[in-house]
Amino acid sequence: MPVTLSDLRAARRRIASGVMVTPCPESIPLSEITGAHLYCKLDNMQRTGSFKERGARNALLQLTPARRRRGVVAASAGNHAAALAYHGQLLGIPVTVVMPDYAPLIKVTTCKKLGARVLVQGRDFAEARARADELVATEGLTYIHGFDAPAIIAGQGTLGLEILEQVKDVDAIVCPVGGGGLLAGVALAVKSVRPRVKVIGVESVATGNLTAAREAGHPVVVARKPTLADGLATLIVGTNSFSLIQGRVDRVVRVTEDQISLAILRMLEMEKIVVEGAAATPLAAMMAGLLPELQGRKVVLVACGGNIDPAILSRVIERGLVSDGRMTRFTVTISDRPGGLAALARVIAESGASVKDIEHDRAFSGPDVHAVNAVCTIETRDHAHIRALHRALKKAGFPLVVAK
Repeated sequence: MPVTLSDLRAARRRIASGVMVTPCPESIPLSEITGAHLYCKLDNMQRTGSFKERGARNALLQLTPARRRRGVVAASAGNHAAALAYHGQLLGIPVTVVMPDYAPLIKVTTCKKLGARVLVQGRDFAEARARADELVATEGLTYIHGFDAPAIIAGQGTLGLEILEQVKDVDAIVCPVGGGGLLAGVALAVKSVRPRVKVIGVESVATGNLTAAREAGHPVVVARKPTLADGLATLIVGTNSFSLIQGRVDRVVRVTEDQISLAILRMLEMEKIVVEGAAATPLAAMMAGLLPELQGRKVVLVACGGNIDPAILSRVIERGLVSDGRMTRFTVTISDRPGGLAALARVIAESGASVKDIEHDRAFSGPDVHAVNAVCTIETRDHAHIRALHRALKKAGFPLVVAK
């Protein structure tokens, strides 16, 4: 059944009492670093931390009474599962979610707290889906597809309708894409109401579901690779989503893991907003200069979710600092006699850098028993500062090996 603009408008009325209209403020600092007038659609502020609530509630509200009583099941890496669990709890509908083993722990815990039956099974989405299908057959549950069911796509499209009202003269909307449900809904809303507005999808280089589908002319399975944007790792773009995206999405670009890390860091530092990897991809694309045609334009970035594992966030911040040139690591050989470490510290201090950690490595420092390798983690201002520090160390006679 094709999804239409009328379906999106009906979904908006249907979910209005249970899903918030999220803000879409202008970001002056992000605008300054990208050269565009950026606005952020903050769907990470939904109760469960992502846009998935829109489609989940829309789908649940359209179940028959009999299906409501039996309950629903879904395969999901986390956000769709949490959205179903939350709104299922509100509506009195039992929810079972099957999560692949790479699902972030915070998302597993959240689903359990929201009352869902959680099964962590399968190495990827396809294996999790197979287990969910077994439950459909054995328990009579209704499967709710996370990114390709028409009711889900219609619900996600309400986000696009909101953007058009909140930023009336928007020139472009940059949106993450994994399974394609969000991008399909947004593209349908935008091109139906204001076709001149550009709609751009962003993938991780580790996913690439939509790129592969466009090259093949139809959805194809893409092998899973590790990525910070775990919400995009669906292995395939949905059939219904792909048909809606074709002819409605103007461009698709791909960003690297380092670019995603840096975008997460920028959102945290400049906007005081925590986003997950998928939600950082639009900013990553802008910061990487992949969309030069949007310079000086009014652009909305879809911050689709904020459910990043705190343990991963700390590592991402450090990775972002390294990518930004604000933290570096190198090994230098110093004298193991009194004053050797002090001489090294003096060079670092005089260059304006700050020592975060120094570890002595005597066992693998070479044949000179009076020398020791010092593994240094240093805080710096930027890449130019790192280069200046390296020059100062070499000038002072400290041979160094830079960590890759």
